[in-house]
Amino acid sequence: MKKTWKNEEEARQDILELVEQYYHTFKEDKKAYHPGERIPYAGRIYDEKEMCRLAESTLDFWLTSGRFVKEFEQEFAKWLGVRYTSLVNSGSSANLLAFAALTAPELGERAIRRGDEVITVAAAFPTTVNPIIQHGAIPVFLDVTIPQYNIDVQMLEQAYSEKTKAVFIAHTLGNPFDLGAIKSFCDKHKLWLIEDNCDALGGIYTIGGKEYPVGTVGDIGTSSFYPPHHMTMGEGGCVYTNNFQLHKFVRSFRDWGRDCMCESGQDNMCGHRFDGTYGELPKGYDHKFVYSHFGYNLKMTDMQAAIGCEQLKKLPGFVAARRHNWKRLREGLKCVTDKIILPEAAPNSDPSWFGFLMTVREGVDCVEMIKYIESKGIQTRRLFAGNLVKHPCFDEMREKGEGYRIVGTLENTDRIMRDSFWVGVYPGMDDDRIDYMVEVIKEALHQPAVMAGRK
Repeated sequence: MKKTWKNEEEARQDILELVEQYYHTFKEDKKAYHPGERIPYAGRIYDEKEMCRLAESTLDFWLTSGRFVKEFEQEFAKWLGVRYTSLVNSGSSANLLAFAALTAPELGERAIRRGDEVITVAAAFPTTVNPIIQHGAIPVFLDVTIPQYNIDVQMLEQAYSEKTKAVFIAHTLGNPFDLGAIKSFCDKHKLWLIEDNCDALGGIYTIGGKEYPVGTVGDIGTSSFYPPHHMTMGEGGCVYTNNFQLHKFVRSFRDWGRDCMCESGQDNMCGHRFDGTYGELPKGYDHKFVYSHFGYNLKMTDMQAAIGCEQLKKLPGFVAARRHNWKRLREGLKCVTDKIILPEAAPNSDPSWFGFLMTVREGVDCVEMIKYIESKGIQTRRLFAGNLVKHPCFDEMREKGEGYRIVGTLENTDRIMRDSFWVGVYPGMDDDRIDYMVEVIKEALHQPAVMAGRK
């Protein structure tokens, strides 16, 4: 018999109760772990609350940015301790918008223009570097250190030139780069600092006795909410800053390049929609359709943001679990440091780890070690691009000898490309899974194929 409801609120409540029941019946993970079972490096962690929020959003059927986007932006700003946040459709888009904001002509001499230089690293995920090249600027690559896998700050002054405008780097696998040294360098030379915080959300860095959330020390920070990251919305990202002018540029580039800052569905917030003069447009031209930058449409949907509103509540627990898992892995592998280099947290930091990165020592075959670990059901990953300038996307620039600059050597970057890999520490793992990974990694180091070259 078809049910009738007294009102919409009663109908919504019934639907959400059914969604909750559906989760507990069909989606809740109730299985115990069995050794040898596949252990992914990352995965989404959710419960009935995310599913109910998503269902609530779909019942609204507001398909673009709306009330859930606004709610998340406000709560995330509080969580980070920043003034302005802008949700976008991916972490890669967040990086693109962060860099695009620094190219705005309104910044005058500080605007990044074609031919200007930006200090970064080649041991990176491509979308930290791509926006530099896509805007016609020149990436200046520095080497990284082992076992922290972040930029070698001793090379900063050597990399600096009169064309340098910014530093744009990521906190590698959650391990913060030397924010104290880099912030001082940027302040000294009046450079912009973009923190790619996609792998490090929830980390803490101490400067001068004061603790700062990683991602909030620079001029702009970015996050990704792709499923492997610290929290997820499926796809999604965020750009954050304490600088209102940069925030305005981010919103403009995100929203087609328009000059108006009205939210979706809002008109005439400023009260001057029809009385301004812009460019060579006629006086009174509709401000909603005035474009001050060459922008994009990179907004997030309300359905994604609804998931994020619940994920954000779980984030402190996610971060704690990642720290616990990383420490347990490291403790378990202390006995094999003669064969592999274990990662170390940056001084003055309490990282929110994305993964556990290892570098094999001389005589250990990294490829054979990875193959053995994978054969035992443990998913591995390389450190992203390894050395980005060795990839096909750089073929033309390498052949012409232009478009980028390398300062010093990339010796450690090349070693990481050859000899480093990582396993996950995401909150879906328990101590049994961590201990199994420890045992398999130790087993791998006794395999003849892995140790064939060791003396």
